[in-house]
Amino acid sequence: MKITDSNVIRFHLQILHGITVKSLEKNKKRLFFGGSKIFGVPLENLARKYIPEFGLVPCFLVDACSFLLEPLPYDVSTLIKQFCRELPEPLLPPELHAALLKGEALSSPQDRTSALQLLSCLLPARNSSCLHYLFDFLSKVSERCSENLMNCSNLATVFAPCLLPPPNKAEMSEGRLKLRVLVLHTFIESPHLFGVIPKAVMDSMEFLINFPLLKDARRGHRKTQSLKGKAVEIVPLALT
Repeated sequence: MKITDSNVIRFHLQILHGITVKSLEKNKKRLFFGGSKIFGVPLENLARKYIPEFGLVPCFLVDACSFLLEPLPYDVSTLIKQFCRELPEPLLPPELHAALLKGEALSSPQDRTSALQLLSCLLPARNSSCLHYLFDFLSKVSERCSENLMNCSNLATVFAPCLLPPPNKAEMSEGRLKLRVLVLHTFIESPHLFGVIPKAVMDSMEFLINFPLLKDARRGHRKTQSLKGKAVEIVPLALT
């Protein structure tokens, strides 16, 4: 059995919040564009720079966010609405959308925050660093809502169709759309939690990795025994 961060995070989501999340699908073969194309292309195609606290972030995103934070005489709301339409590829993988909505629907505010934080930790690194930077930027924009009229709720409403688009008409009900906005509202309001594995989960990872029985299982991998002339394969249980 291979114990990974995502194994333990999904285990906690299932035990603590009743949310089951399958492994995110491996990226399909992507087309690589030449030239200076920026929008609508895979994240790995974009030039990135390392930003302390966030990791590798697309250069265009850093430049755009820096520009939008400048105290210039322009309509911030209009520019942000245009900006959110031009983000590259789905930053929040569709495989995670249903789980995010289920997390937001939990009754306890503490459980909602915990579930969304854990779910954000399942994202690929390139998506996580990009979204963490974006939500931190939007949080700073919301702090100036008296000037630009873009508070957390307004920003979440603008970005919901881009980051959490409804896959079909059944998902376009008022209640489901509201959940999508609330998910983003949580991340914009508390960007410091995005992609950060809680200490309790980190501690459990260390315990599981060092637990003697699990260490033996990892060393054993797959063993076979002969039973009435037939080979029986014994596979250690996984956390999924």
